Amino acid sequence: MPDSRPPAAATVSIIIPTYNEAAQIGALVAYLRAHGAAEASVEILVADAQSPDGTAGVAAAAGARVLQCPRKGRAAQLNHGARQASSQLLYFLHADTLPPPDFLAQIRQALADEKMGSGCFRLRFDYPHWFLRLSAWFTRFDMDLLRFGDQSLFVRAEVFWQAGGFREELLVLEDQEIIGRLRRHGRFRLLPLAVTTSARKYRENGVFRLQFTFGLLCALYYLRVPQPVLVRTYRRLIRQDKL
Repeated sequence: MPDSRPPAAATVSIIIPTYNEAAQIGALVAYLRAHGAAEASVEILVADAQSPDGTAGVAAAAGARVLQCPRKGRAAQLNHGARQASSQLLYFLHADTLPPPDFLAQIRQALADEKMGSGCFRLRFDYPHWFLRLSAWFTRFDMDLLRFGDQSLFVRAEVFWQAGGFREELLVLEDQEIIGRLRRHGRFRLLPLAVTTSARKYRENGVFRLQFTFGLLCALYYLRVPQPVLVRTYRRLIRQDKL
């Protein structure tokens, strides 16, 4: 539960869901520690889904606390990490995404206002394709339709649990679905800085092909197509998926 310390000193738990991320997780944890996460008020929790590639060992060696999740699935892993977190603020981050260098100060400042409950950063990709730059440009608009997990998510712990956490039955678009529920328990803040996320999936699948697939999945989701159908569509159309 949150304590009474000033917002500037708010504790932060960084929660990273992983599955077969041995090639990425060590560098990410080292980056986070180099930019403030090594301080006593911050913990790095890697919620690993029994990765067979040694992700857990790499993360632990880099300085993270590894949580072995009983269930695979990003929503379930994020909730598992949040249950083990001890901090006032939760920061959910993908294993292939780097937040801005002063991300901790930005998060603490954003949530210093008690009316603020949650928020995220804008997005940029690490691949200079014009269409990806255009897609990232649209993340400056505060619309739930444009909110995805790659942008990371910070939230007060009490707000996260008041909203009910991530819906674990959702394997697709669980990161977008939660935003509307979070807004009911506090204001949502879209910060002007951007996280940098890997475009590896775009390079593997083709930029336009993958963007079309994501658009199709969003449309089917808002048409209330059942999750099993969305998951089958995802697996059929996206190479190197980790669902």
